[in-house]
Amino acid sequence: MTHLEHDEIDTFFAEMKDVKPINNGDKAELYDPEKALKEKQKKAQRQRSEREKRVNPLSLEGVNPVPPDEFIHYQQPGIQDGVFKKLRLGKYPLEHTLSLKNLTVEQSRDAVYHTVSSCHEKGVRALLVKHGKGENSQPFPALKKSYLNHWLQELEEVIAFHTAQPMHGGFGATYVLLKKHPEQKLINREKNRKR
Repeated sequence: MTHLEHDEIDTFFAEMKDVKPINNGDKAELYDPEKALKEKQKKAQRQRSEREKRVNPLSLEGVNPVPPDEFIHYQQPGIQDGVFKKLRLGKYPLEHTLSLKNLTVEQSRDAVYHTVSSCHEKGVRALLVKHGKGENSQPFPALKKSYLNHWLQELEEVIAFHTAQPMHGGFGATYVLLKKHPEQKLINREKNRKR
């Protein structure tokens, strides 16, 4: 070995003196469903936090007044009539109730937006929004009902809504049906584990 080669080897070992071998053992990394679920939950929480930081997209402009004793309803194109009828008849299990009682229009707007977003993230499919008939509300009757009718059509998570049956509040409440969350199977599995 020449003097030059010897110096190169010495230099190489001098540079590598702090390097430690990776000790991976003889175990293979296997898929861990618990770990995967926790990672997905962390990701969903981060997305939820990001969404909450965004400005509420629900508009306070262009709301058409609805009479207190008029049905409000909406059905996204492509939603089957049987699904809509089941909603209209109050046959979906109501997994969440939101009351707008004693809230201003602005507070109601925030409550509707955050509740729909949160319910969708949790895999809730049907909820009830209690807005009251608002016969004496100002500047026009059925103020919150009119705004709710407007807002629900602005939310992409909402696929249908309908005035509730008398047993759930009648003209003073509305059933809301949300689209399935893309990770619905995972959410259902988690719900069933907690029982």
